[in-house]
Amino acid sequence: MANMTKNRPLSPHLQIYRFTPTMAMSIVHRITGGALYFGTVLVAAWLIAAASGEQAFNAVNWFFGSFVGQVILFGYTWAILHHMLGGLRHIMWDLGYGFEKHFSTKLAKASVVASVALTVLVWAVVLIVR
Repeated sequence: MANMTKNRPLSPHLQIYRFTPTMAMSIVHRITGGALYFGTVLVAAWLIAAASGEQAFNAVNWFFGSFVGQVILFGYTWAILHHMLGGLRHIMWDLGYGFEKHFSTKLAKASVVASVALTVLVWAVVLIVR
């Protein structure tokens, strides 16, 4: 019985694979999905504070207005936009487009650039309108 396990082929180890942009974007897509869960809890806290009265609302607004709160909100904005772009990439694949290696690599790199650019654009618009 012990001999049977020695003759079985081993699964390829991670050291064999070359880390690619599409692999990185798949990992980041999952991470941003998890981050959005916790970010949505913050949105819910803001809404609950708004419904609870002026004192609670002011406390939550103070936190979101602090440096730490702004960094969290900036990260949440990036996570939403990056996850959305990754989702659009997945929809494109579901429709049967974009499987070519070079195109999917360019699309993975473009999603990083686009998500950062869109995040900066959203925050610039918010700061201008404010």
